[in-house]
Amino acid sequence: MWRKVLNGIDLDGFFERIGRTKVLVIGDVMLDEFIWGKVERISPEAPVPVVAVTHETRLLGGAANVVNNIRSLGGEVALCGVVGPDPMGERIREMLEGIGADGRGVKVDRGRPTTVKTRVIAHSQQVVRFDRESTEPISPSVQKEIMGFLEEEWGWAQGVIVSDYGKGVVTRELMDFLLGKVAEDRKPLVVDPKMDNFRLYRGVTAITPNTAEAEAASRRKIQDEATLRTVGRLLLRRFRAEAVLITRGEEGMALFQRGGRMDLIPTVAKEVYDVTGAGDTVAAVFTLGVASGLNYLEAAVVANCAAGIVVGKVGTASVSPGELREALLEGRDEGPR
Repeated sequence: MWRKVLNGIDLDGFFERIGRTKVLVIGDVMLDEFIWGKVERISPEAPVPVVAVTHETRLLGGAANVVNNIRSLGGEVALCGVVGPDPMGERIREMLEGIGADGRGVKVDRGRPTTVKTRVIAHSQQVVRFDRESTEPISPSVQKEIMGFLEEEWGWAQGVIVSDYGKGVVTRELMDFLLGKVAEDRKPLVVDPKMDNFRLYRGVTAITPNTAEAEAASRRKIQDEATLRTVGRLLLRRFRAEAVLITRGEEGMALFQRGGRMDLIPTVAKEVYDVTGAGDTVAAVFTLGVASGLNYLEAAVVANCAAGIVVGKVGTASVSPGELREALLEGRDEGPR
């Protein structure tokens, strides 16, 4: 099925269109910090490995990683979120400017730190992660600033993504504002959800939960194809969405659309090194696809190919047009060219 879908996509036209597609991203902005090293001994102070640090990298994370994925594929994007009044917040702004993303919607909330997730990696394996963050709702004044920016820029975009990591940006007031705007012009609004905020998403265009999130939202366990179908249909009704795309790790994806149709999309990942940020890639590519004219199934199949690329990379990653084109060609019946 999915090969037939790929064969039906005009790839030249698709890549040309996404280069002109404009997307608004709203959500929890963070910095992913990676400390790389080697383990050669155990600490004499406690039964823990001693990591000899070789280098460090900092990458855009959370909603900012969604932005990075869109820019990597050539799409235009503006980001709304918050950072703290600290050097890490400044670093995020600089990185957004460096990739050509519009960061004017990233506001400073002086009552919170910039969210930073630090991962220690040794021999391509994560040793430990520690987080610096606040999960309290953003201040009313900062929320007002974000909604003001969205009001000004709404007409600019063809698609909208809410990247919810539960760090306080996505509130009832913000979602009501977005749903009201979508009701006016039917712009696709895609949500990458967080379990604690399911009550906020009713009325969105599409939602992209992973298996655990889908089970939590439906209060059902996914055990086989029959229970998967039940969960998907329940979520369509609960969220009044046009589409639900459940990401299932090594089992691929399942797309549900109004009318009860379920399409199973097998994973195309050849090797899995790190799933960090794979959900961001799915949300970004799926929304880019829909906003640029693909139907939901076509966009899901393309997003599945993109996710198969990024899980083969260590660390928060994105996909380039060349990588995605090659993967799409490999997925066609005629194979690579």
